[in-house]
Amino acid sequence: MFGIINAILWAVATALIIVSGIYFSKILNSPQFKIIKIFKSLRASTYKGITPIKTLFLTLAGRIGVGSIAGVALAIYIGGPGTIFWMWVIALISAVLAYAETLMAIKYRTSVNGENIGGPFYYIKYGLNKKVLASIYAIIIIFAYLLGFIPIQANTITKAITNMENINYIFIGLIMAFVTYKIINGGIKKIMKVTDKIVPIMTILYVIMVFYVLFNHLAIFKDMIFLIINSAFELKPFFSGFLVTIIIGIERGIFSNESGLGLGAIATSASSAKTPAINGYIQVLGVYITTIIICTATAFMILLFNYSALDITNPNGIEITGEAFNYHFGSMGQILLIIIIILFAFSTILTGHYYCESAIKFFDEKKDVSFLILATPISVFIGAVTSPTIIWNIIDILVAILAFINIYSLLKLKDEILVYHQKYDNL
Repeated sequence: MFGIINAILWAVATALIIVSGIYFSKILNSPQFKIIKIFKSLRASTYKGITPIKTLFLTLAGRIGVGSIAGVALAIYIGGPGTIFWMWVIALISAVLAYAETLMAIKYRTSVNGENIGGPFYYIKYGLNKKVLASIYAIIIIFAYLLGFIPIQANTITKAITNMENINYIFIGLIMAFVTYKIINGGIKKIMKVTDKIVPIMTILYVIMVFYVLFNHLAIFKDMIFLIINSAFELKPFFSGFLVTIIIGIERGIFSNESGLGLGAIATSASSAKTPAINGYIQVLGVYITTIIICTATAFMILLFNYSALDITNPNGIEITGEAFNYHFGSMGQILLIIIIILFAFSTILTGHYYCESAIKFFDEKKDVSFLILATPISVFIGAVTSPTIIWNIIDILVAILAFINIYSLLKLKDEILVYHQKYDNL
């Protein structure tokens, strides 16, 4: 049942994201391809308080989770090497949606106790005057993270550790829940302080690792690239091959970079910058870092070993990556993987907590959200002891629904997006 529902939802979501991405690229003159402006936005990002760079780290913390490691590996295992090509394509097409939703997030954000807060629920409510739809979006955000995104991070950490050492998963879950509690108890500034440090370290470390792997396989690097491209257009059989490869590639691409879902708009709303275009271009950069760099790094490590010989029941995806790490790094493989997984997963857990907090405050800006300080660690613990298949199914369905609501809202707000773009795109 889950499989059928998921297939239908993602067939529609895929079409919506592609069509809307092409449409906004046309009316906004493809801001996702303006590389010079993207890098100018980094230099212009000098503000007091929460800078656009800090929100970039926060959104990267949310985007570069286990989907960039386990999700990519699972996509290749199920759909083949061609899924990576379609991940690249969807990143280039959908990055403009991250730009558009950022403009509206800045326009319709509000301030609570001196802190900026916003996201799709605000521009749906105040821009479209659709309070019910905004409320539905906010509720789905809460459920998507507490029942999906956060648990899958914990599940992946647990699998990575138990694959190396026979440690009780309940004990691992309790430790993760305690560490999560200690960090999120400090609020958004404490969360950003942690993500500011984690994100650059984990990104640089992962890139260095993949360069090491590529250096040792330079002779077959060209063959691997040809394999990715050729597999992406393998037409036989159509429904069980080509179409599946496209849908899985796009689905995992969206899951990793979150373009079109509106999630990055929640984080960028916290920025102290008043120029929407700066925040927009920085969010485009975030999409590229996530998919073109991190997801591709994972893909290269998987494809440069014989992953197709593996026989795994109820895969999370991390088992495949673990085998790749063991192949490339020997006895250090599992240790390096656990370090990377912990950094990637915990950064996403922290961002997910902030997104849930923002969604709850949408209903009542003065509402006490301290219960989340307990709910998030509980979500972490549940994820550590739950089947990954169940969690992935929940995530896939909820993410597709978020895409429907957000893209519909962006299309309805297209005139305002164009006006805001023309007014502030002066980098």
